[in-house]
Formats: sequence, C-alpha cells, structure tokens
Amino acid sequence: MTAKLYCFGESGNAYKAALTLTLAQMEWVPVFVDFFNGETRQPAFRALNEMGEVPVLVDGDTVLTQSAVIQDYVSSKTGKLGGRSAAERREVLRWMFWDNHKLSGQAGATRFLMNFLPPEKRPAEVIAFQQGRLKAAYTVLNDHLASRGWMVGDQVSLADTACCGYLFYPEPFGFDRKDWPHVDRWLDRIAALPGWQHPYDMMPGNPSDRA
Repeated sequence: MTAKLYCFGESGNAYKAALTLTLAQMEWVPVFVDFFNGETRQPAFRALNEMGEVPVLVDGDTVLTQSAVIQDYVSSKTGKLGGRSAAERREVLRWMFWDNHKLSGQAGATRFLMNFLPPEKRPAEVIAFQQGRLKAAYTVLNDHLASRGWMVGDQVSLADTACCGYLFYPEPFGFDRKDWPHVDRWLDRIAALPGWQHPYDMMPGNPSDRA
C-alpha cells in the first residue's frame, strides 16, 4: 500500500518527511494541502490533524503528524536511516530534537516572516532576533560537520534529513551557504544521494506565493 503524505512545497517540515520517505525507499505519494488559502484551518483537515499542520502521513490505518514522529515511523518500518547501533540511534535523536528546537523551529518562522507576509507586516526586530539565534545554530552545525561527512556515524540518517529541512530553500532568511563551508559540503553530499530532489520538485507548491 502506498503511503500518502499531506504536504506542500514551501513547508520545510514536510520536506523532512518527504525526503526521509524517499531515501528510505518507502512508496509514497504527495497530497497537496493548500496552506496559503487556509486549508489547514478547515474542519476536514482538522479532523485529520487537530494541530492544523503539515506534514501528515497516512499509511493504511496509521495516521501520524509531526515530522520527527513520521521520520521515526519510516525508519522503524524500513529499517533505514536510524543508525547502526543503539548508541547511534540516541545520537540521531539528539540531533533531531536539537533541530526541532534550535534550527528548524527558528528557520521556519524567520523564513515565513521575511517572505510570506506582506512587506509592511514584517517585524524587523523579531526577524533580527531570530536571525541571531539562527546564526548560533548554524555555527553549531558547521562546527559539528567540520570533521565528518554525516551528522551521525558514517552514513545518512534521520539526523541529516531533519537538520537539512530548511537549508535547501532559496528564499532569504539569513542563511547563505557560502558562509558555512562545512554545511555547504554536507548539503552537496545530501543532494548527491539517489532519489534526492529539491523540495519544490519533491512536493507540490504554490509558485505564486513564493517570494
């Protein structure tokens, strides 16, 4: 049975799930969610996910929300991307939790404020504060990748598909790959994996709403 991923191209969190499904070679199809026209606030979608967010994975009778939960499910089902040992799995989880709190959680909000709000509604002080926090996160990520090819161990894992979630997007949010050479090299390594696609190619989106 082919799993369904409710998503839209602009969502970095949905991209984490989509990329994980793809690299784990699990059959899936995208189901477009029209976020920018309010679909996630509608009763039908709230019945699917009370949180009103993407991604949502429907795999037979299993319905899952939150990108990290979906990633863990895919890894558990396929036996891929979870690390080679219990110690590696704990390290994968450590970086996934860090990403959710320190990297993606900041990057998603900052990118939204800078690109998807009307210019007159963009809060400059909030954006500057967020970018400061993101710079600290980029520093941690860049330093971690200075002496390794992957986030954990010697192969791609959920830690990679989590932490890269927002870093392939073209819209400005205070991240420039050339400023972070180890991150840049790592992103190229991910993009060279079989099946990799840019988020706007992997998931349907709203081209007219992009900055």
